[in-house]
Amino acid sequence: LVQRTGWGKSAVYFIATKMFRDRGLGPTLLVSPLLALMRNQIEAALRMGVRAVTINSSNQNEWDEVKQQIRSDETDLLLISPERLANQDFQDNVLPALGRRSGLLVVDETHCISDWGHDFRPDYRRVVRVLDLLPTNVPVLCCTATANDRVVDDVVGQLGDDLEPVRGELGREGLGLHVLDMPSKARRLAWLSETVSELEGTGIVYCLTVRDTLLVSEWLVSQRVNAAAYSGATANNEREKIEQELLANDLKVVVATSALGMGFDKPDLSFVIHFQAPSSPIAYYQQVGRAGRSLDSSLGVLLCGTEDRDIQDYFIDTAFPPVELAEGVVNYLEDANDWCGIGDLESRFNQRRKALTDLIKKLTVEGAVEASGMKWRRTLNEWEYDHDRASSVTALRREEQEQMGGYSVTTGCRMAFLRQLLNDPDVSDCGCCDRCTGRTLERDFDRELLAKASDHVRSGIIPIEPRK
Repeated sequence: LVQRTGWGKSAVYFIATKMFRDRGLGPTLLVSPLLALMRNQIEAALRMGVRAVTINSSNQNEWDEVKQQIRSDETDLLLISPERLANQDFQDNVLPALGRRSGLLVVDETHCISDWGHDFRPDYRRVVRVLDLLPTNVPVLCCTATANDRVVDDVVGQLGDDLEPVRGELGREGLGLHVLDMPSKARRLAWLSETVSELEGTGIVYCLTVRDTLLVSEWLVSQRVNAAAYSGATANNEREKIEQELLANDLKVVVATSALGMGFDKPDLSFVIHFQAPSSPIAYYQQVGRAGRSLDSSLGVLLCGTEDRDIQDYFIDTAFPPVELAEGVVNYLEDANDWCGIGDLESRFNQRRKALTDLIKKLTVEGAVEASGMKWRRTLNEWEYDHDRASSVTALRREEQEQMGGYSVTTGCRMAFLRQLLNDPDVSDCGCCDRCTGRTLERDFDRELLAKASDHVRSGIIPIEPRK
């Protein structure tokens, strides 16, 4: 099911869950990528009378109770992250109870399965293997707003040719898209503090790095704008608090990375501003689509800076591990012929822990390595580095990067530009973007404000933690 952001895809699987449960079938298993999205989905499910629970890293003290609810058939829907599918206890003790009476398997944000999607997650590949563990008559529903034809074909190829693609129009009425070329961070900060305070309602400002979420949020707070920073580095309890404050309109703006992205549902969010450009127009559509779901008009603004390209390059260049490192880790585990921990790999390869854990995750999904807790060993499966895949996906990312540049300078309708890249049929002009209306959001600043913004950029403290 490919439908625009805000269309109501979650209602489809909540209603289907109710129908299947009324027929005496088992609970729905919902695979979802982000904690923020899970919390949204649980609240939405409860509003529709669907008893929803979750097993994730933030609620370990509730796991035993949730498992008992599943065994006693007291829950209608279980939400998990794709990483949970790799957990042996989940495979042995939870999955059989779910699959015994053939409920529904939902793969939300299913573009994450595909290398060609804008946000590929290796753990999503585990969904394919889970299908082999479930009864063959379990119905499957895959949902996304951001899959072009290539991604749809890839998902169908992985999950089964009997999947039937259903595609709707992806235009967003009333979402006015604007682009402003602002190379200087100081000018962008000045524009934000002057503009956000004048906008009605609440919104999100997206940044590409954790550090910039802090830079921007601290600046806005210094300019008397009620703002908070949100990223994967934010503690779970603080993230949940920020989400609730935004939903309750107690915050004017949340400055976030993509950790507050897919599926986060605040229907009356009135604006989404990007402090930097993401590397893909499809990723941009996903994020800007948070705005205006229940509003007649809303705003999506892209502020283009000089650092955008460098940050995009970093993400593209580090998407695949170096050949030497991948092959070295596989050979090391094979020679060790035993379980090895992350400390063993760190001391042998002198790499950052995140780089090694990301690599091990990919190798585990590919079947080259098996895990037992936080230890790994080589499997008997044959494995070799997939040079062709790495090259073709990297080439696609470079193409998307150029498309993002094309979006910023297009002379035509901006929403139509995004819809064409998503292979949306019957694309028409939106009538409300800066190109369609001729309206601009550019503004002049007084020297004192710009000087303050420049000082803020230069004086930011960068803590350098000692390494052991």
